Amino acid sequence: MKLSQLGINQTRLVQYIAAMADIGMTTKGGSNRQALTEEDQRGRQLFLDWCHELGGAARRDTMGNLFIRWSGSDNSLPPILMSSHLDTQPTGGHFDGVYGVLAALEVIATLHDANIATQHPLEIAVWTNEEGARFAPAMMGSGVFCGALEQTDIYQSRDKSGVTVYDALISSQQLGETPCQPFPIFAALELHIEQGPILESQELQIGVVTGVQGMNWFDVTVTGETTHAGPTPMAMRRDPVLVGATLLNQLYALADRYGEHARLTIGDIKALPSARNTVPSKLMFSVDLRHPDQLQLEAMTTDFYALCQQLTGDVAIDVSPVWRSPAVHFNTQCIEAIENASQQLNYRTLSMVSGAGHDSVYLSRVAPVGMIFIPCRNGVSHNEAEYASPEQMTAGANVLLHALLNLTAASTYQ
Repeated sequence: MKLSQLGINQTRLVQYIAAMADIGMTTKGGSNRQALTEEDQRGRQLFLDWCHELGGAARRDTMGNLFIRWSGSDNSLPPILMSSHLDTQPTGGHFDGVYGVLAALEVIATLHDANIATQHPLEIAVWTNEEGARFAPAMMGSGVFCGALEQTDIYQSRDKSGVTVYDALISSQQLGETPCQPFPIFAALELHIEQGPILESQELQIGVVTGVQGMNWFDVTVTGETTHAGPTPMAMRRDPVLVGATLLNQLYALADRYGEHARLTIGDIKALPSARNTVPSKLMFSVDLRHPDQLQLEAMTTDFYALCQQLTGDVAIDVSPVWRSPAVHFNTQCIEAIENASQQLNYRTLSMVSGAGHDSVYLSRVAPVGMIFIPCRNGVSHNEAEYASPEQMTAGANVLLHALLNLTAASTYQ
């Protein structure tokens, strides 16, 4: 068989996805395999069992990241890495992260079935706590691996029950001996559902991801004064909600001024003391600013701070930075390998910037990286209704396969 005619086994890929979905299945048919839980451990073990059947050699590092390697014809060369994650949101779906890992496994199985050896060794990585659902921050395993996060600090991160990451690594038997640090990587590819509506709305099969937009997170606290809701006239109140409402309207107007690529999300908001007949003393809300152009994101951030300073008046407004993730541009060679694979397979594509964070953001600091998106139904993700069809999954896995072959020489065993 010519390499150009090689294709993955759709039935087997769907079976991989279904078997993993059985672990941590929710009552509404979603997935709950939060990082370093018993369910996550079971899912990882099932994945390792499949890898061992295909001759993969596994190792685990001190952050619980899994690496499974298959030899190439020249093992002195650095590996081509395929990676994503197996942990989910508490009410997550069957595809976010999971699809990328299991499609990578299907690529390995396809090469194995065809007796094809690549020049470079191949490796699959499963990153720990990508979701950030149980422990903060998100993208924890890849962040430590790439030097963006300190392992000693991350070990002390606690879940809502007070369990630390370090204790969870031990209890879930995921604490490895290999130091969590970069090693030489020739190229790294990540396949993922889009988690947005663009590809589906344009009836496209493949998103060629050129980078990830920058993200700045903040917590805002507006402090006024608690008083009785009845006797105190409106004009005599120091009401943080009134000021907050004005600020929120101005922030949405700010996002509009920066055009269609700007993003503003107020995802968490609460007033204290949360009593129906009391003017609150505090209004607290989160701010998530995003833009694919780093200079534009920083300008948005400057304007955001200026708005907060202008509105103080009879209240105090405090802004606390929470997290910054600069805009990322992926590797040209990896992007071209994905584009060429898509063209070879006659798939309809779109070059796009990811709106969500992924492990590839951190990985791009230490390796050449490329990402592939496939559509998901209605753009829904982080939701039990998350879905991608077998045909969509097959298209993405075939692009992953041929992008990999475009990056390394391959030959058939005799």
